[in-house]
Amino acid sequence: MTLKSITLTVLILIVLAAGVGLTACSRSNGAPNNNGATATPSAVIEVSTTIAIVRQLPRFFEATGSLAADVQTDVQPQTAGKVVASGVDMGSAVKKGQMLVRLEAADYQLRVDQAIAQLDNAKAAVRQAEEKIGLRPGQQFDPEKVADVSSARANYTLAESNFQRAQKLVESGDISRAEYDQRKSQRDSLREAYQSAIAQARQNYAAVLVARTNVTNAQAQVDLARRNLSYTVVTAPIDGYVLERPVDVGTYVSTTTKVATIVRTNPLWIRIDIPEQAVRQIKNGQPVSLATTSWPDRAFSGRIARISPNVSMTSRTLTVEAEIDNGSGALKPGQFGTVRILLPQSEPAVLVPQRALRTISGSTYVFVIKNGHAEQRLVQAGQTEGDLVEIKSGVAADETVASNNVDQLSDGAAVRQ
Repeated sequence: MTLKSITLTVLILIVLAAGVGLTACSRSNGAPNNNGATATPSAVIEVSTTIAIVRQLPRFFEATGSLAADVQTDVQPQTAGKVVASGVDMGSAVKKGQMLVRLEAADYQLRVDQAIAQLDNAKAAVRQAEEKIGLRPGQQFDPEKVADVSSARANYTLAESNFQRAQKLVESGDISRAEYDQRKSQRDSLREAYQSAIAQARQNYAAVLVARTNVTNAQAQVDLARRNLSYTVVTAPIDGYVLERPVDVGTYVSTTTKVATIVRTNPLWIRIDIPEQAVRQIKNGQPVSLATTSWPDRAFSGRIARISPNVSMTSRTLTVEAEIDNGSGALKPGQFGTVRILLPQSEPAVLVPQRALRTISGSTYVFVIKNGHAEQRLVQAGQTEGDLVEIKSGVAADETVASNNVDQLSDGAAVRQ
């Protein structure tokens, strides 16, 4: 390249640099830049608002627990045998005394028949023993009324009279001494016969008593045999529902075999723990309500029925049992529930609609509307009352809060009501 061309190139570069500098200066002096983006104002968010109100709010305590049956019992037979029939299955409603299963009863019926035969024999022996002394059923025993005793007494009485006459006649010399001795001997002999008849009558009556005792024993054997026969029908001990029936027809069971489990589901019970600071507010008979996830729109009523006498040393809580009415049968033992115990006093509370709350990263916020802008407030929510929720801190009464589109709001956002 020649010196002339080099010089020309340098001059061109100097001219171009000067032009760029002038352009920059003119833009810095306020000339618009047509190539840059034009800035736009922030969007205004449409919201509905409501006023935070103050209302006397009933206070309550909530605790959770599992429902338990009023009574649950395992049924076992009182005698051994083979199951020949079943009257219920899982879920069956039963009444007290209703058959659950029946065992084979032929052997037990045979024992009843044998016991009845022995009882009949014992009764026949009683009748025979009573007839021997002339004793009628229900008649009180008197040995003097026994025929043999009566006859012996009559003979003895006559002999006594004859002896008394002979004693007077021998003194007057009207009869001999030999005749007197004969009548005396006859009197003594008949007296011994009379006393012997009384002893025999009493001995025969003792046999009657033994026979009657045998009847009592035989009757006891009949009752025992009949009771054992009744044990072949295993019945429900309570009203309720069959939780399970683990035996089938043909199964041999003993007195330790469980043939069914019966539960009574009304009322139900729930055990909860009350914090120590609330102990003074809990009393027997206090009304409670129960909520479950199974019935989210329904509350079940109940009452506090039992209160533990002491506070736990480890958890510092008081154990309480509540009785829940389950007349409808809607609740089931084992369900998880939340118990609400209404406390006697009410307190003023600031309330806003639940839809006004927004949860961000585990924290709850409400947007207070002031001068056309949203002010984000961190709040502490309390108990609910219908579609309203208590605000324990963060919002004052009569402040205006956004009640819709809260998920679109942020602190300082422009709003239009």
